Amino acid sequence: MSKVIHEFNDIIRKLRKDLFGKGPERIHTVFTENMAVSTLYGNLTPTEKFISQTPDGEEMIHMARTKMVQKVYSENLPEGLEEVVGAKLIHLFSDIKVKEDIAVSVFVFDQNISS
Repeated sequence: MSKVIHEFNDIIRKLRKDLFGKGPERIHTVFTENMAVSTLYGNLTPTEKFISQTPDGEEMIHMARTKMVQKVYSENLPEGLEEVVGAKLIHLFSDIKVKEDIAVSVFVFDQNISS
């Protein structure tokens, strides 16, 4: 199972790097039933950290990081994501705590992936 989690994390890291110019420094993923829950640490670029120093900037980074990720996954699923877990992605929930630079994504699949 650790090989599958490693491959899953690599797909997430590559997508975020391609999308934002920087992937997370560390990802911790657990599979449970039909879900993958990923906690991502060290996501923000230096520019995003600078912008987020004001309340408006923090809100802008939060919106960009959450909405862009959800849009990308809904429009163009990352190559290999469903294949690595053997199930179809049906929902993605994503959020980020900008000040703490921690994001969480919950991937919900159409069948059990924790075996």
